[in-house]
Amino acid sequence: MSTWLDRPLSFAGRVIINQDNNLISKVINIKEPVFIIPNVCIHFNRQINNGYAYNIANDMQPLVSQDKQFDYINDKISHALNIEKKDIINYDLFLYNFEKGYLWGENNEFISSPRLDDLECAFIESESLIDIDNDKNINVGVFFDNEEVGSSSLQGANSDFLVNTLKRINNALNFSEEDFLCAISKSFMISSDNAHAVHPSNSSLTDPDNKVYMNKGIVIKFNASQSYTSDGLTSAYMQKLCIDSNIPYQFFTNRADIRGGSTLGNISLGQLSLRSVDIGLGQLAMHSSFETAGSEDIVYLYEVLKTFYTK
Repeated sequence: MSTWLDRPLSFAGRVIINQDNNLISKVINIKEPVFIIPNVCIHFNRQINNGYAYNIANDMQPLVSQDKQFDYINDKISHALNIEKKDIINYDLFLYNFEKGYLWGENNEFISSPRLDDLECAFIESESLIDIDNDKNINVGVFFDNEEVGSSSLQGANSDFLVNTLKRINNALNFSEEDFLCAISKSFMISSDNAHAVHPSNSSLTDPDNKVYMNKGIVIKFNASQSYTSDGLTSAYMQKLCIDSNIPYQFFTNRADIRGGSTLGNISLGQLSLRSVDIGLGQLAMHSSFETAGSEDIVYLYEVLKTFYTK
């Protein structure tokens, strides 16, 4: 939580408005800094550098104004959407770090930005899908929401959104149920979500035999508890894709005594059984409000995914 403090924040999301007596959904993004979550100064919290447990209710409240009568949120929404405040019915709004991303390092080999995990892979995947030309296969890119809160929402990976969409495509092409099941059995999924690179000051947190570095290529991820979907066959296919694309690759698994995260790959397989591999790009400070990754890896993943979609 601490990385959210003392940074410029804005808000974005969905607003439900009344328009001609109908409920209309509008996407909104206030593209300017409007909030700060201020830290308590060290004079009032002199033990903070020895470790501090932030209280969500007290310490994480954003400041927008000292005027308690100021209806800032609704004023900002009505101005941005060019509507009257009385027409605002409800909204789903979220704070985000307003800081801009940038390249840095001796040769601009690093990129730092909010939300690299996992908009980095999502962006690369969408760009590679758009840029290929393949009329022999049905290529699919799917992006789920609510990963960090369980994926059990309407738009989460644990919903039937993906399988139902694929079935509708199958039906629109006048294929049978058997055709659909056969197509799924011959399909392959790449679950792309960033991976932990070796921290320069804390390398002991990484498995000594599976160290991941930024700008060293695609990361193929394994986990004995099946929190990643990779196995011997699917990782071999991924390795071949990298070799065919002349792209470097590396392997990741957590230290045996440190529990890692999971991805949407294995959650999706609960709804749709097909071969899958979990990959990602090495990064630092995952889940910080400002993360760091390797700029060269962006090109590596783009080229590999173009090869995948073409074949």
